[in-house]
Amino acid sequence: MHHIAIIGSGPAGYYTAEAAQKHWGDDVRIDIFDTLPVPYGLIRTGVAPDHQSIKGVSRRYEATALNENVRFVGNVTVGSDVSMDELRELYDAVVLATGAPNDRPLGIEGEDLGNIFGSAAFVGWYNGHPQFAGLDPDLSGRSAVVIGMGNVALDVARILAKTEAEFAGADIVAHALDALRISSLHMITIVGRRGPHQIMMTPKELGELMHLDRATPRVDPGDLPDEADDAILEPGLRKSVAHLRSFAAIPESERADKAIEIDFDMFASPLRFLGEGKVTGLEVERTRVEAGRATGTGETYVIPADLVVSCIGYRSSPIPGVPFDERAGRFANDEGRILPGIYCVGWARRGPTGTIGTNRPDGFGVVEKIAEDLSSGALGAGGKEGRTGFNALAEQRGLDIVTFRDWKKIEEAEARAAREGAPREKFVDIEAMIRARG
Repeated sequence: MHHIAIIGSGPAGYYTAEAAQKHWGDDVRIDIFDTLPVPYGLIRTGVAPDHQSIKGVSRRYEATALNENVRFVGNVTVGSDVSMDELRELYDAVVLATGAPNDRPLGIEGEDLGNIFGSAAFVGWYNGHPQFAGLDPDLSGRSAVVIGMGNVALDVARILAKTEAEFAGADIVAHALDALRISSLHMITIVGRRGPHQIMMTPKELGELMHLDRATPRVDPGDLPDEADDAILEPGLRKSVAHLRSFAAIPESERADKAIEIDFDMFASPLRFLGEGKVTGLEVERTRVEAGRATGTGETYVIPADLVVSCIGYRSSPIPGVPFDERAGRFANDEGRILPGIYCVGWARRGPTGTIGTNRPDGFGVVEKIAEDLSSGALGAGGKEGRTGFNALAEQRGLDIVTFRDWKKIEEAEARAAREGAPREKFVDIEAMIRARG
């Protein structure tokens, strides 16, 4: 019998569990650990609340979770409740699927001013992550700045621009919906250092901006390259740039009917935040793109900003005793291998790149490596205790483990508490989650 511990219950963790099941069948026992009492990681707290179809992938993970040789071990923090060394003693392999839950800092002057947030925190706030439920952003100003040219920046801008009615069917949490209902924002500026041909936004998400009830997107026609230059782009990016061209062509008469403008300010590199105690503006330097890189021109200007959300990327959380690549913000690894018996998948391995589906080949690939290492004897003689040993350790320490059956009770309670038309009203603190299991 092989015993595998997976740290993290998001897509990368469950795809790895699925791969292990398919490889070893009944000859494997898999424990999936998570600090939170609820599973699914960024599916629950990162995917936008108005993108319910994407969240539907969790049904695939549930099929894996309900298998008898897979167990969800929620409400257990690796590093404090149990150490990595202890897990290595108990399990044949430990797979880090912890994602990249921390915001990458901009590293510019004024970043500590009030009402400036990283996207992990801000998205966690409107998605009900217990760590960020108390964030309380001030939406009483007129101008918001969103820094970044990826889909997370689009998500943040879209959520800030939507009316309450447009959240029908979404699982945005009540405290965020209440704050957005009384928001005074009229201008949302999306800032990027480079130009249209370097954006990371996908066509579907860009297209959504054309269908908002009270907001309209704007692109400066002068920021667009010659249309003939689009021919060299890969098809997805070409479609995205086509959306930007359509934004630039929206007549002013159409804009007059909309209360909020979403302005794409490209070729603008953040220099410093302005304000005393609380942000009031962002000073940027005009850039030009040379060989795909943004270089400063020396020209500067200020964008008004009563709220700032920085969406420039994420970093994994280091774990004591596990080699970490500080520059890349992920675990140091060789195609998923870190140390004998320790592996990583997903963003913990690659950094914050790729889609949810990208994690599936990652999970299957690392299981092949574990199988190779078990066969070669690189992981020792086997015979480890696995789940039985951890259960004894948990009992000894008084750990309050939340199982997948417990999670299903929490899920049912969230569904019962949902406002009309919404799939759920998430519990936003850990104690409430644990109480809800009964």
